[in-house]
Amino acid sequence: MNMVCLDLEGVLVPEIWIAFAEASGIPELKRTTREEPDYDKLMRWRLGVLKEHGLGLKEIQAVIDRIDPMPGAKEFLDELRSITQAVIVSDTFEQFAAPLMKKLGMPTILCNSLEVAENGEITGFRMRCQQTKLTTVRAFQSMGYETVAFGDSYNDLGMIRASKAGFLFRSTGQIKADHPEIPAFEEYGELLAAIKQAL
Repeated sequence: MNMVCLDLEGVLVPEIWIAFAEASGIPELKRTTREEPDYDKLMRWRLGVLKEHGLGLKEIQAVIDRIDPMPGAKEFLDELRSITQAVIVSDTFEQFAAPLMKKLGMPTILCNSLEVAENGEITGFRMRCQQTKLTTVRAFQSMGYETVAFGDSYNDLGMIRASKAGFLFRSTGQIKADHPEIPAFEEYGELLAAIKQAL
């Protein structure tokens, strides 16, 4: 039995923090896991920037409501789910992902959650587990699944390397240069063909 584990942001939908950085006029919030491998450090820094500017969950959700899946993403995901089991494994948060899942046809997503005060300030975050993506892939493997994984960022490398097949999709030049052993694709059709071959 196979389980395909895929990233969300940068793969199926645009990066939420980049969209929010552009909408809020705070360019430093464009920093993502493509540039910062330490997710905990990145999130704590982001929450500090939000607090400094008096911004909270409501403002971010207003931007997310205007985000659409990347062109071809829903069709790709629909076709993938028609041939195998697939689950989105993301370091995003339930409060961010919910409206995007509706636009993608309600696929299964495993992600984290935010701690939000009554006034809407994001005061913290709760990760499902340590090394969420790698831990998730290993959990599927412990249940008898063979995994195929793909993503675009540093935090995807663990689940990619731990799977029987793994791919980079629309990743950065730096990550591709650092990991030439991982096949890299730019188009959904090419990625789907590689996944089918791996199954």
